[in-house]
Amino acid sequence: MKLTIATRGSKLALWQAEHIQARLETHYPNLTVNLAVMKTKGDKILDTPLAKIGGKGLFTKELEEAMLRDEAQLAVHSLKDVPVEFPEGLKLSVITKRENPRDAFVSFNYKTIDELPKNAVVGTTSLRRRMQLLAYRDDLVIKNLRGNVNTRLRKLKEGEFDAIILATAGITRLGLEKEVDFVTPIDKNIMIPAMGQAALGIEIVDSGDIEAKIDFLNDEDANIETKIERDFVEALEGGCQVPIGINAELNGDKILVRAIIGLPDGTQMQKKEMTINKDEYQTFGKKLAQEFIDNGAREILKQAEDMAMNVIFED
Repeated sequence: MKLTIATRGSKLALWQAEHIQARLETHYPNLTVNLAVMKTKGDKILDTPLAKIGGKGLFTKELEEAMLRDEAQLAVHSLKDVPVEFPEGLKLSVITKRENPRDAFVSFNYKTIDELPKNAVVGTTSLRRRMQLLAYRDDLVIKNLRGNVNTRLRKLKEGEFDAIILATAGITRLGLEKEVDFVTPIDKNIMIPAMGQAALGIEIVDSGDIEAKIDFLNDEDANIETKIERDFVEALEGGCQVPIGINAELNGDKILVRAIIGLPDGTQMQKKEMTINKDEYQTFGKKLAQEFIDNGAREILKQAEDMAMNVIFED
């Protein structure tokens, strides 16, 4: 039997697809797994922030279209890039074991955010990261930074930024720690990660046979944590056009949940941290989102979107 994985061509996307390819072929010695490498709109438009051109779904659309044309049966994504809704005929089937979900402070000259000099320039196009950086240190100058991980590191090395913020998991997967002097995971009390960060999501053509074949790749803990996170974002109707941080951390029969929303300039934020029982995970994401909505989250996020489009990402 053969399976084809649709993937983007960036080094990180290829690492992820090849990782799943190797696990499938190891588990099924008679299975051949091919990669279909393609460019998505998100890969082609590098001079415009994602929020301005349609969000993170731009990294999945072409892969999904290839699956719907039966050119591939599955696609491997960074789960944080996977929208909460899927085209008819496709579904999210697997969420893999999670790496470290924290964001990382990356610099050639400074070890931590605290060590940055006043008015230091930090690169990120993530509204979530921008919001939390400015809430922690409002003197920082945040500049937009697009491109794959290697492109971002090159811009850092060339001196465009004093530091940049990346996902710890991506740096680890590509073994890039040795290329930069300082890679420091950021405490979740300072920066709450994005939903699904550090897990891989495998999207498939909605087929019982394929789903059964790849089910061994599922990780129960990651599924529980990201269920809360994705439900929270879905209930708030928030994509990458608005700043939302949500992280669930399972420890035994308890789950520590941290959530934040606010304006991209680090003002007018709602933030909550609480511990729940593991058996509450099925409904808690939506319940927590409703608490935020009751306290005016929708209005704040609408204001955040306007601020992002008309001020931060203004041409």
